[in-house]
Amino acid sequence: MKKRLSLIFLFIFIFSVNAFAQSQTYIVKPGDTMWKIASKFQVGTSEIIAANPQIKNPDLIYPGQKITIPNLDDVKALENEVIRLVNVERAKAGLPQLTQNWQLSRVARYKSQDMIDKGYFAHNSPTYGSPFKMMESFGIRYSAAGENIAMGQQSPSQVMNAWMNSPGHRNNILSPSFTQIGVGLAKDKNGRMYWTQMFIKPL
Repeated sequence: MKKRLSLIFLFIFIFSVNAFAQSQTYIVKPGDTMWKIASKFQVGTSEIIAANPQIKNPDLIYPGQKITIPNLDDVKALENEVIRLVNVERAKAGLPQLTQNWQLSRVARYKSQDMIDKGYFAHNSPTYGSPFKMMESFGIRYSAAGENIAMGQQSPSQVMNAWMNSPGHRNNILSPSFTQIGVGLAKDKNGRMYWTQMFIKPL
C-alpha cells in the first residue's frame, strides 16, 4: 500500500464524518446550548446540526429534546494514541508535553477527510487553502503553527515511526516552539488511512 508523508511549518510573530463513526443520543438539559453540547462531546456544532435535520433552528433547543451526537470514540482513540506517542518522543528529548486541543483535532480531521474527498495529498487544500488559513478560518489563533500529513500507515505506531524517521516531520514533532497539538484521522472507502497532525503555540 502506498505510503506518503509531508510536512509544513510557519512562524508568525504578529499575532464530513469518518466512515467508521457511530452515533449516540443525548437528552437536552436545562441551560444547554448547541455550543455547550458540542464542547461536552468535543465535536463541532456543524456536525451535530448535520446529524439532526429535524432541528429547524439550532438556536432553539429545549430540555428533554433528543439530539443525535456523532460518536467519534474509535477515531479519537487512534488520534489520542498518536498524541501519546508524540509526547513520549518529546519526553525522550527533554521537551515539555504538548496539550491536546480538541478544536485543533477537529480541524485536522477535516483536513484528512478533505484530502480523501478532493483526491489530493498536499498541505494546500482546494477547499481551505493553506493549513494556516484553514486554522484561522476555524477560529484557531496562534503565534506559531505547523502541520504533518501522512497517508497509508495503518496504525498510530506506524505513522509515528514514519514521521520520526523523516527529519522535517521529526522537527515539527520535537519543536520547542509548539505547546498544543491536534491529530485528525480519516479513512477512505478502500480502508486507506489519512493522518494530519497540527501544531500551534496559541496567542
